[in-house]
Amino acid sequence: MAGRKQFDVDEALRRAMHVFWRWGYSEASIDRLTEGTGLSRGSLYGTFGDKSALFRKSLQRYAQTYHPLYEQALSGPHSDPSTVVSAYLQVALNRIADPTVPDGCLLTVSATQLPALDAEGRAMVRAMIDGLRTRLEQALLAAGAGDQEAAELALCTLATNKSLAVLSRAGFTGKDLATVAAAAAKNAEAPRRLGRE
Repeated sequence: MAGRKQFDVDEALRRAMHVFWRWGYSEASIDRLTEGTGLSRGSLYGTFGDKSALFRKSLQRYAQTYHPLYEQALSGPHSDPSTVVSAYLQVALNRIADPTVPDGCLLTVSATQLPALDAEGRAMVRAMIDGLRTRLEQALLAAGAGDQEAAELALCTLATNKSLAVLSRAGFTGKDLATVAAAAAKNAEAPRRLGRE
């Protein structure tokens, strides 16, 4: 029938997301996107718009896929802040260990390329990062952290998460990454230990 798309739009978007994830926005050329999705340029543009629009749709798809996992991990209940940190970082470790997806994190690689993004893309990246930070802080407060402690731990945990993504792209082993995550969770115990001494 005329006008009917002869491909799975959701699957094409998933594949486009992987291209941006693997190469970053700057290196995700239209040739790479057409090869990765199996679509012609005409189908790509006709379905998703230009490269910037496709990137934003891919980033949204990424958030819809992975952010609920962070939300589930943070929902608890958690006995103390260190268990919040551990649960949050375990989501990142699980994603990194998944052999069916690229190394690292689409949000992280996108944050490193903010100057290449349009204003809407930059705003999306920052809003997603800020949203994760806020949710972390809320979970830490619920687990008994004080206001300042929760704010500091949320920022450090977010930074650790992004570092895990970078290290995974650099070829560090799963054991190395687990060591980093465990150290971050252990550090989250320190303020509470000091308070008891």
